[in-house]
Amino acid sequence: MVYTKTWTEFESAVIDLYNRAPRKARYVVKFEPKTGKLVIKVTDDSKCLMYKTHSAIILNRFETLNHRLLSTIANARRRAPTAPLLNSGSAGVGTPAAEGDDPMSGGGVASPAQAPGTPKPAPAAGGGGKKKKKKGKR
Repeated sequence: MVYTKTWTEFESAVIDLYNRAPRKARYVVKFEPKTGKLVIKVTDDSKCLMYKTHSAIILNRFETLNHRLLSTIANARRRAPTAPLLNSGSAGVGTPAAEGDDPMSGGGVASPAQAPGTPKPAPAAGGGGKKKKKKGKR
C-alpha cells in the first residue's frame, strides 16, 4: 500500500475508483490523536488508495470529498429501480409508499399525542431520574 503524495491526485483517483465500481468501493478514515495524523484509505479490493497528513488544512478538503462521495452514494441509491407498477387500489407490495411510510421511522403512524409534522421529543438524558446523593462537608 503506497500513500499518494498530492491531495488533487488522490481526490481524482478516489472519484475515478468509485465511478468504476460503486458497489465494491469503500473507504476508511483513521485519526491518531497522539500523532495528529489523519489517514484516508479507499479500496475496491483490487486497488487501494491511501493518503495521510498532519495538516489541518486538508480537513476542509477531506470534508468536501466526503460530502461529494456521500451525495453520489445517495443519488445512486435514489436512482434505483423506480418502475411504476399497476395495481387496482390495493395497498400491497409494489405500490408507492404513502407520505410518512418510511420503514426507518417506525411505520409511518403518528402517535395520538402528537400532530403530524411536529418533531418528536428527545428522550430525557441522565439515566433513570434518580436524585443525586449529597456530598458531605469536608
